[in-house]
Order: sequence, then C-alpha cells, then structure tokens
Amino acid sequence: MNAHASRASLRPAGALPTAAELDHALRDAAPRDVIATALKIVGREQLAVVSSFGTESAALLKVMADVDPAIPVVFLDTGWLFEETLAYRDTLIEKLGLRDVRSIKPLDETLSREDPERDLWFSDPDACCRIRKVEPLARALKPFSAWINGRKRFQGGARAAIPVVEEDGERLKFNPFANIARDDIVAIFKSANLPPHPLVASGYLSVGCMPCTSRTSADEDARAGRWRGRPKTECGIHSVKAP
Repeated sequence: MNAHASRASLRPAGALPTAAELDHALRDAAPRDVIATALKIVGREQLAVVSSFGTESAALLKVMADVDPAIPVVFLDTGWLFEETLAYRDTLIEKLGLRDVRSIKPLDETLSREDPERDLWFSDPDACCRIRKVEPLARALKPFSAWINGRKRFQGGARAAIPVVEEDGERLKFNPFANIARDDIVAIFKSANLPPHPLVASGYLSVGCMPCTSRTSADEDARAGRWRGRPKTECGIHSVKAP
C-alpha cells in the first residue's frame, strides 16, 4: 500500500477527503461534476460559491444553478462597485433562479476607523482590499466547510497553476473552472443565452471595484485593467488563507 492510500485508510469515519485526494480524483472532471462532487461531499448548508458577478461570472453561476440553484452564493459588496455590477447581480439572480445570494459588506466601524476619507484605495490598495474584501469574506465563510470560486488557469499569473481542489485553512476550496479555456466560457454564455456584463461593451474585460478598474485594449491581457500601473494583481482573497 502506498503512502497516499495508507493516509486515506487512516482517515476517521465521516471525515472529508483531503484536498489532495479530491484534486487527484477531479483533475480532469467537467466543472459540473466538480460542483456536484463538492455538494455531495459537504452538503448544501456547508458549501458556498463566491462570485464577483463580473464579466465571466455568469458561466460559473449557470453551471452551479444547473446542479443546485439553492447553493449559497456569497457576493462581496465592497462599497466601491460599479452600479452596473450591482444591476448585473440582480439580472443574473432572476435569469438563473438563484435562491440564496448573500451580499456581504464591510463593517461600518472598520471603514470609519481605517478609511474615513474613502481614499485608502489610492494610498494603500492592499489595505483597502483587506477591509473591503478579505475580512468580509472571512466573516461570510465562517459557517461553511468548503467554497467554490471561478478562477481559471488561462488567466495567468498566480492562477496559471491552480489545482482543481486545494486547502484553504480548514476549508476545502474548489476551482471547477481551473482547466477550461476562454472559448469554453464563450460557449456557456452562448448556449445558455446569458447576458453579458453591461460594462463589457465599453471595453472592460475584467471588472472589480470602480477606482481600481480600467478599460482593456484588444492586445492586452483581460486582467490588465485591474490595478493598472501597480504591481498588485490580486485582491487577496485567494492568497490569504481563510480562518
């Protein structure tokens, strides 16, 4: 018996499979199968999808809704989002029949203490992301033992080598779109007749918070418009392990 099998055999009855075991089993699985497996393993009450309702989000939400539209969806309403993103959230909730979308906001006392002038995004964008995204997400995920997100390897950078399943503190983190190509996203939008994010037509290929998002030209990476001119490439929710 190899070491991997030995560790699996010693796992207490009822314990969740490890991230490594799940990643091995699901490394070539279709996104729908990854989500269905996550749902089967932990149950709806312990599973959340985290979505920005950004330019590609509808594809993951569509696949999730086909599995179970009542899986909780966590949406981080940072206070700096485009109005078009908030409207798109509402459009997709109705279009896909999502039954449990939870809009999570930063704490008022935190904003008053750390960003009273609402200019932290300019002076310290990492700190701004921490109080408006990282901390609210950690709070929102407390009831859950696993979560799903929409990162893809084709997005490059730190995302180029993401596994299908990984550890996130004490939680399992599922990346069901890790293996898919951009053409697959396009195909899901087309087959399901999904509406595009309202800002795509204006040249925004990746949409985050308004002060830190700019238009992207055709010869640039889709995420080039995020934190343009800064070394920052991620908000932090995927690099800081949730407690």
